[in-house]
Amino acid sequence: MNIIQELFDIVSDRKSSPEENSYTCYLFDKGTDKILKKCGEECSEMIIAAKNSDNAELKNEIADLIYHVLVLCADRELQWSEVEAVLTERRDKIGNLKEFRDTDKNT
Repeated sequence: MNIIQELFDIVSDRKSSPEENSYTCYLFDKGTDKILKKCGEECSEMIIAAKNSDNAELKNEIADLIYHVLVLCADRELQWSEVEAVLTERRDKIGNLKEFRDTDKNT
């Protein structure tokens, strides 16, 4: 088992068996909108850390984002294994480079 699946199992357990003083349970209690807000915040913080070339901060923000995505998956009753299956499908694709349009990144 990998660490992400292990964390997902803990998050899922918190949903089915809430524990007092658990941040994960707090998020479930506040609902999907709060979970989505946290996902957005963590994504923004990850972007800022990357733009600042701060890998020490970046790894922490990526970890925070992954955690909140796991909470979102559990909230929406989406198993992590389903996400892994999509990633496996994509990994197994060969020669799937998409044609990209030229765009002016300054506009």
